[in-house]
Amino acid sequence: MNTDTTAPDGARARRLCFATSTRADWGLLSPVARAMRELPDVQVQILATNMHLMPGLGRSADEIRADGFAIDAEVPMAVEGEGAAARVRGMAQCMAGTADALERLRPDALVVLGDRYEMLAVASAAAVMRVPVIHIAGGEVSQGAVDDDLRHAITKLSALHLTATEPYRRRVVQMGEQPDRVLDTGAIGVWNILHRPLMSRDALEASLGFSLEPPLAVVTYHPATLADESPAQCFADLLAALDDHPRLRVIITYPNNDTGSDGLIPLIESYAAARPGRVLAVPSLGATRYLSVLQYAQVVVGNSSSGIVEVPSTGTVTVDVGPRQQGRLCGPSVLHCAEGREAVSAAIARALGPEMQAVAARRENPYARPDTLGIMTDAIARFLRHTPPHKHFHDLPC
Repeated sequence: MNTDTTAPDGARARRLCFATSTRADWGLLSPVARAMRELPDVQVQILATNMHLMPGLGRSADEIRADGFAIDAEVPMAVEGEGAAARVRGMAQCMAGTADALERLRPDALVVLGDRYEMLAVASAAAVMRVPVIHIAGGEVSQGAVDDDLRHAITKLSALHLTATEPYRRRVVQMGEQPDRVLDTGAIGVWNILHRPLMSRDALEASLGFSLEPPLAVVTYHPATLADESPAQCFADLLAALDDHPRLRVIITYPNNDTGSDGLIPLIESYAAARPGRVLAVPSLGATRYLSVLQYAQVVVGNSSSGIVEVPSTGTVTVDVGPRQQGRLCGPSVLHCAEGREAVSAAIARALGPEMQAVAARRENPYARPDTLGIMTDAIARFLRHTPPHKHFHDLPC
């Protein structure tokens, strides 16, 4: 789908391609894509890969179409088997498919978000093909996952950087990026919470087939890819900790397809099946249902970046388990705990107590800015209209 459109002044509209691979990154990218699509001189394209195309993980490409976007390029990415080598082979397939897509779509710039291994493949293909990369959410640190290295690699492949906080902006500049190409925008996920229309409790319960009676926990757990412990054992300990709170109703979403994730989904399914009516397993809630559920949850448990970045703005306490997110800036409603049943159970008990519930109700969040979407769209539009020459390394003064 590469039919050129024309801007009001008669010039060719600038083509802006959004690369997306998971339900999580599309939920963050979709308002930016929608805002850019409203500009008369911009033609938005969508490249979908990885989990979007996997039926077993929810085939969230359907969510993109439900949001009113056509998918201009589907890039299959088979991750067959367990272990890091399977992910590397998937990256190779993703890079080759991205090259074919970029050759056909001929975008003027490519937007990527975050730190996943397939986004490194996408950004690498774009850099070699001289398609400028716009990177959202660089400069962050998550010491417990290989994503930390991948995020910084994507930064060095990118030409425009939209970071979520001022310390993250400074870190990207520290990596040699030109200061005028690095903007502190706030986190787009927080903007989503404040502006996305959310579902009522009745509509949400009908959609899920599950009661949201408190106390309610939302659980998302991904493998900590740099940790020595077995992801399956760590997750089994987390599930056991939930059983220490028998009144707690639980919604569990599937993990991303990182190394070590294959053993987690059977644990989720068997745990939910043994506790009907109290535990619900969902491959993908989608952005609207996920943000809507957070309105009614008292605690989010796991190790997703969402618990650090977005959840504090919902008034919900986060229990961040293990090392995966270690190093990120956090608000006061985020509780860190070690892996293990005893540590997780104690953190959940504290999260449900009146002190932490009152802290969460203040909704203090270092990632929050009221004008995030406007800053992002203005910066991207300026970049598209006046794409600067090749960037140079910015040396810090001695």
